[in-house]
Amino acid sequence: MNTTPVRNVVLVHGGFVDGSGWQGVYDLLTDDGYHVSIVQNPTRSLEDDAAVTARVLDLQDGPAILVGHSYGGAVITEAGTHDYVAALAYIAAFAPDKGESVNTLIADPPPGAPVPPILPPQDGFLFLDRAEFAGSFAADLPPRQAAFMADAQVPWGVDALSGAITEPAWRIKPSWYLVATEDRMIPPPAQRAMSERAGATVTEAPGSHAIYVSRPQAVADLIKQAAAVPR
Repeated sequence: MNTTPVRNVVLVHGGFVDGSGWQGVYDLLTDDGYHVSIVQNPTRSLEDDAAVTARVLDLQDGPAILVGHSYGGAVITEAGTHDYVAALAYIAAFAPDKGESVNTLIADPPPGAPVPPILPPQDGFLFLDRAEFAGSFAADLPPRQAAFMADAQVPWGVDALSGAITEPAWRIKPSWYLVATEDRMIPPPAQRAMSERAGATVTEAPGSHAIYVSRPQAVADLIKQAAAVPR
């Protein structure tokens, strides 16, 4: 058994955003001596995003904790079978099973669950309604920061949502999950159900869907727990 803590961390963002939102988590982890890489996945298709993530994993010098937020959870589920991945960390994220996609996971929302304000697709890409972005995605961020994120949205490809998992990494790798209890994009009950199915070690914290931005310490703490477990 290897008792040496993992020192490499690879961060994967979700839909509508880019990797810059990880800066707070990055700062906390690098201050503690971790080597952190941030994947700038284009979010055009799951297959492409998994390939982009695999290229970043190829550059690591040893075992890594692979972390995904939101749609990034689907990406790490697909890419996490990579030999360098020691563990997975899901941050208010989708954790699909074999044959599932984000589309199948959101197809039947529970009664009363908030409906994300996703606009009709344009040329194969999705955006959130700017006027409702803060309330649905980033309710616990300062208004100016939430407005900036709304205006800096990255188009999310419909092919990314429909991409199905081939072999889910959480079936062969240990996983951790941070539930954002005030999330209005992925309902907390859905997060709990996915984390339970994956057999993840679960932590809950108050926060919006943007918990990776608003509560970077909670996210960094979860990642460090995953990195410290003997394997």
